Amino acid sequence: MPTNEHELPLEMVRNRPQLVPELLRSVFGLDMSRHARATLASESYADTNPAELRCDATVLLGDPKSPALGVVVESQLRALKQKSYSWPAYLASLRLRRRCPVMLLVLCPDQTTARGCSTPIDMGHPGWILQPLTVHPGMLPPITDPDEARRLPELAVLSAPAHADGPQSEAVLHGLSTAIDSLTGDKGALYYDYVMSRFSDAARKLMEDTVKLDNYEWQSEFAITHRAEGRAEGEVEGEVKALLLLLEARGLDVPEDVRSRVQGCTDLEQIERWIQRAVSADTAEDLFT
Repeated sequence: MPTNEHELPLEMVRNRPQLVPELLRSVFGLDMSRHARATLASESYADTNPAELRCDATVLLGDPKSPALGVVVESQLRALKQKSYSWPAYLASLRLRRRCPVMLLVLCPDQTTARGCSTPIDMGHPGWILQPLTVHPGMLPPITDPDEARRLPELAVLSAPAHADGPQSEAVLHGLSTAIDSLTGDKGALYYDYVMSRFSDAARKLMEDTVKLDNYEWQSEFAITHRAEGRAEGEVEGEVKALLLLLEARGLDVPEDVRSRVQGCTDLEQIERWIQRAVSADTAEDLFT
């Protein structure tokens, strides 16, 4: 299953399409009360070339056969100029296919990316300007109510990193624990690894105390397997090998300067932090950011 920073928010949308109208309601104040049903739709749109347009995710609100609203969902780690051309094409294609109003929702990791992605797109025709709706964790409300956490666990996971060090930290982490406990299959384990890799050291420690753990234990089968391969050679050496194995197993290129820095580190806690980042890093260099 996907684990990187780009894919996992989309996996949350695919697992629970109702997350999309909740984001539109809670962040942008849009009235979603008339849309009781959210359905995942195809992410591919064929044009007349016949090249294929493929967005990250599409959610239909209302009757999927005759939707009241279509939402194109994109996950963006940085602002890219070419998106000002592809995003309008996604919306126009969805509107043509489904004969309904459409919106664009962009999931971003931070405020800077969200600001860059929200730049209005002037289509040239008078009055035709597309304003992307962008969301980053700091815009999401803290989820402290257990019932709300169970209802939309993905919202609790997405928002927790922004509030885990704030005045409601304990309540937020209790809500997060409740949310993860409510999930079935490997989703809970995957979300747990994802959110822990984004916490500060203080928030991670508080989360460990919250769920009564003596220390952090990787939950996903992927991380457990690849960390275990490096455990046999002594603590520091084993952790270094586990980190490099994890990067390579995820198909990431490990430049020589990154490999040398990792192999030269003797700080076990630092290596542990790099391992946590390696689960969701897009490049090997992301370990150090």
